[in-house]
Amino acid sequence: MSASGAPARAQAREDASAPAREPRPMRADAQRNYARLLDAASAAFLEHGADDVSLEEIARRAGVGIGTLYRHFPTRQALLEAVYRDQVELLEARAHELIEAESPGDALADWLRALMKFSSTKHTLISALLATHGKDSELLSSCGLVIRGAADALLARAQEAGVVRPDADSGDLIRLVHAVNIATQRGPADPGQADRMLALILDGLRPQAAAGNEPVSAAIPAATQRGPVALRYDYAGRGEQRGGRVRA
Repeated sequence: MSASGAPARAQAREDASAPAREPRPMRADAQRNYARLLDAASAAFLEHGADDVSLEEIARRAGVGIGTLYRHFPTRQALLEAVYRDQVELLEARAHELIEAESPGDALADWLRALMKFSSTKHTLISALLATHGKDSELLSSCGLVIRGAADALLARAQEAGVVRPDADSGDLIRLVHAVNIATQRGPADPGQADRMLALILDGLRPQAAAGNEPVSAAIPAATQRGPVALRYDYAGRGEQRGGRVRA
């Protein structure tokens, strides 16, 4: 036994008996690498699916080495979970920003657009997560509560302002948005379809007694192009003449 080894082991025993220390905060460069990896993984999963992109490709996209990726995410599963939580946290942060917006109706519409974008990523992640997590796992349950809480707050504010029907339910809205995403992913390519379907959802949220009013969000485009004849609605049920024909 060396003289230098004994003090080291004594220190190790002292450290082992001491209370657990808080993990050290990441250095600024490590935080940047972590954020780059999450962004790169999210984009890659959306493009190719969670099971069809290599970790090496994600590291390349992030501009870091594969060793850096493994230091932050020891397994593919750890990366999947981190991406999912990060996307949910972004949704929550967006809701916090919008809760103070001047127009409660536009705030709800903007957040539902963000939810639709999240749903596209979620669709590629959820099957991979369910392979190791049950649908009632802490990860999925806690994230679901965060999403539901954000939707509840924005919907309640819009209802209090009188721009959304009082019987609307946040759980129904979340399911409708996810359904739109699934429908548009499985059908023929049509870049504007998701926005049109979301416009229909928003239109249906208006109080029934105010059917002639402006839609919840005027930011959703009313015009769309379907084939040689444009079809346009003005949200009051009136058709517009295009191409020599009246479309209603």
